[in-house]
Amino acid sequence: MEIIGAGPAGLCASILLKNLSPRIDVRVTEQNPAHATFGFGVVFSDQALDFLQVGDPETHALIAPQMERWRDMRVSLHGETITLDGIGFSAIGRVRLLELLQSRARELGVEMHFGQRLESLQGIEHAADLIIGADGLNSLVRRSHEASFSPTLESFGNHFAWFGTPRAFDKLTQTFIRGPHGEINAHHYRYAPNLSTFIVECDAASFEAYDFAAMDEQHSAETCRVLFADTLEGAPLLTNKSEWRRFPRLWCDSWISGKRALLGDAAHSAHFSIGSGTRLAFEDAIALVNALARENELPAALALYQQQRMPVARKLFAAANASAQWYQGYREKMTLPLPEFAFSYLTRSGRLDLERMRQLSPGFMRDYDEYRRGT
Repeated sequence: MEIIGAGPAGLCASILLKNLSPRIDVRVTEQNPAHATFGFGVVFSDQALDFLQVGDPETHALIAPQMERWRDMRVSLHGETITLDGIGFSAIGRVRLLELLQSRARELGVEMHFGQRLESLQGIEHAADLIIGADGLNSLVRRSHEASFSPTLESFGNHFAWFGTPRAFDKLTQTFIRGPHGEINAHHYRYAPNLSTFIVECDAASFEAYDFAAMDEQHSAETCRVLFADTLEGAPLLTNKSEWRRFPRLWCDSWISGKRALLGDAAHSAHFSIGSGTRLAFEDAIALVNALARENELPAALALYQQQRMPVARKLFAAANASAQWYQGYREKMTLPLPEFAFSYLTRSGRLDLERMRQLSPGFMRDYDEYRRGT
């Protein structure tokens, strides 16, 4: 079995394949060094961790003790804050997550090669029984058979830059401010006892007004540090490939082609505002290996994987897109009173009705209902 890409999707698949049968030869090839990664922390909702515990309890047991956890989240608008109770999350450093997965894969006998960039699939395609494309947005596996996978790739309109900070926030927080050149937002959460992710996002108008395109990483970091000085309380912003980008919206109409299968960002994207990219990657790997375990013939197994997994992933893909669209229009929503703004934020993906919201976040909904009665 050949796996291209040693991110969470590829490593999880390699572990599950070895768990399925130690006799399976599994090789993972990754173009980056073993400890190279972009970004800072990875966040999971409580529900996202539940699926991992069921699908791969050994990996869950390895990762869960390393995570930072909190029960509520916070929305801040123009310096005022409101708590969304019951919205639980966990987070871990991306480097630490990959280290744990690499260690587990090695223990099971997975052959791993880092720092090896493949220019084509020639040779691999002839020798491998199965090729798994877990190689991200620019997937070689997908590009090599693009007509079969039928991808649609676009970009959202907002710009974002991914920073870190040596300040530990007690909750995942969304901070919205109006700066001197326009509205801007920060998503921030701790992923280690003294470290947090700090993603800064703005629409095209603010991006141009702040002239972020003309800044290097350090200049961007310093500009954002000044803008969010009250939030950061004197802490700096750290960079790690923190260029300004627009988030890609990728969906493949097929995830299988011959003896090839796509996982994670190679097959679909999920906007970071719902924190489901790594969750989807793990779930894809679990679904693929479960299908291989159920079917004796590879074509039947891959067909089952696609049949069962795509509709589930499509729902989260749609929710992530709805969330991203909400962020593209948050400038206009920032004129709302804080309770209305927070309600709009909580319902942005379209997945929660009022009954579910009252179960999930009873304290906030009680205060929101009281606010509505007073208006």
